[in-house]
Amino acid sequence: MRIPENWSPPEGSLEKKIILVTGAAKGIGAAVACACAAQGATVILLDKAVRELEAVYDRIEAAGGPQPAIYPMDLEGATEKDYFDLAGTLDKEFGRLDGLLHNAAMLGALVPLAHFETELWLRILQINLNAPFMLTRACLAPLMKSEDASVVFCSDSTGRQGKAYWGAYAVSKAAGENLMQILADELETNTPIRVNSVDPGAVATALRSLAYPGEHPDQQAKPADVVSPFLYLLGSDSRGITGAQFEAQ
Repeated sequence: MRIPENWSPPEGSLEKKIILVTGAAKGIGAAVACACAAQGATVILLDKAVRELEAVYDRIEAAGGPQPAIYPMDLEGATEKDYFDLAGTLDKEFGRLDGLLHNAAMLGALVPLAHFETELWLRILQINLNAPFMLTRACLAPLMKSEDASVVFCSDSTGRQGKAYWGAYAVSKAAGENLMQILADELETNTPIRVNSVDPGAVATALRSLAYPGEHPDQQAKPADVVSPFLYLLGSDSRGITGAQFEAQ
């Protein structure tokens, strides 16, 4: 799916919303976080890279957005208790959660499955699949307190059609799509929570440069160029849409 043609967010479309973004230190996560703040949202910035999170925090404040919050967390090592502690903090500090963007991801390596190291496979699945599951489950309580809550998974074309050598990353993204659909189906009735995914396409990010080291970043879209589908799904204009797979490009 694509967002409506010529759609742009109405000014203040996310005003007073509380939105948690994982992988918010750079790339698409940072761009979406800044764009959400520009539309009035209070953004919780989650990543393990504290210095980069602080830089995003400063960008939001300098632009006049609502004061964001920083929540340092390493998704690879986080335990079930860590996620419920996070959800409890959100509930205590903000009273609810209106949006959750699962953006953090690890590529690992592009190698044949016959040579894929088991330890690396498990690390990638932990960050890209297990973490979104545990975080979503923990955050269901504060999401249920919202009048209109949205969970968005950042997807990838390799998760919708498998490609040689993409290994655990592609498998995790495919499983993420299925997780999104299961959640959407389970939460569609009698809850305020909708769940969708966005494939941003080829974007000049650190992950992209690892996958295509010979590619010049100017050949691809910038993170700020692909924020519209995320803003659309996190905002009220997409109310009623759930279980859908969107494309940014």
